[in-house]
Amino acid sequence: MTVSFCGLQLAHRVINGSGTFDAIAARSVFGPALEQEFPFAAYVSKTITLEPREGNPPPRLWEAPGGLINSIGLPNKGLDAYLAEDLPRLAALTRADGAGGVADRPWPPSAPVPVITNVMGSSAEEFSRLVEACAARAEIAALELNVSCPNVATGLDIGAAPATLEDVVRATRARTGKPLIVKLTPNTADVAACAQAAEAGGADAVSLINTLRAMALAPGLEARPWLGGGTGGLSGPAVRAVALAQVAAVAAEVEIPVVGMGGVQSAAHARALIDVGATLVAVGTENFCDPLAGARIARGLAQTAPGSQSPS
Repeated sequence: MTVSFCGLQLAHRVINGSGTFDAIAARSVFGPALEQEFPFAAYVSKTITLEPREGNPPPRLWEAPGGLINSIGLPNKGLDAYLAEDLPRLAALTRADGAGGVADRPWPPSAPVPVITNVMGSSAEEFSRLVEACAARAEIAALELNVSCPNVATGLDIGAAPATLEDVVRATRARTGKPLIVKLTPNTADVAACAQAAEAGGADAVSLINTLRAMALAPGLEARPWLGGGTGGLSGPAVRAVALAQVAAVAAEVEIPVVGMGGVQSAAHARALIDVGATLVAVGTENFCDPLAGARIARGLAQTAPGSQSPS
């Protein structure tokens, strides 16, 4: 059964969280098997910035009880290299049976699983330049605006201020007719107000939650941060209850679709987010444990009914 999302007809409800699944690397490991059962109904790229970024200094990861703290810092090749090198490879990687499909949007028939490109800027002008350049590429079906990364200095300035967020979305809306998804921060006093601002600015959908700001101390007696960036973002099962509450709060206040994520490990977890208002569910940290988690969860969802989630 297909799912309609912002004009895209998707094979099921499960996508990946940005930066949690490297499809190009996975293809080199799994070979053609990846194309036979691509784990997601749409593929979300890692975050792309105008200029190349090296990311934060190491160490970048800390395994916390029930989760993972990362301070990756958005390393990427920059916009030009992404469009020239990575995007053609991503568009060619997904399965060739046409199950993803797209309705009412231009889309190459050879790339049935839509590519959603995630972008981040430090201002409305930077976001607008990124969106305009990406929107010009037929391989890209939709854009996701990352206004919520806790591992970059400007990551919270835009996403936590509704008025600023609305201005940024409005500016990028003027640069494309393709779907715009706004990835919201959980690190704010009123996530529903931020979602409403994104909707007012012209967003087609919102996605949440991004990681919760967190910190880990180095082992031993010296009380200093372990992560090279000082703090990082907590993801995984530890944030699941927060995600459920925030998705429910946002879904109750906006008319646009919601992509829910945060600690999804099973079909039951995904079903819970859908039951409180999510249209799609994104899998993130679980991909590191099980690279085919998306396919497993999608199959499980097809066998579960609304209201059938468990607290596990």
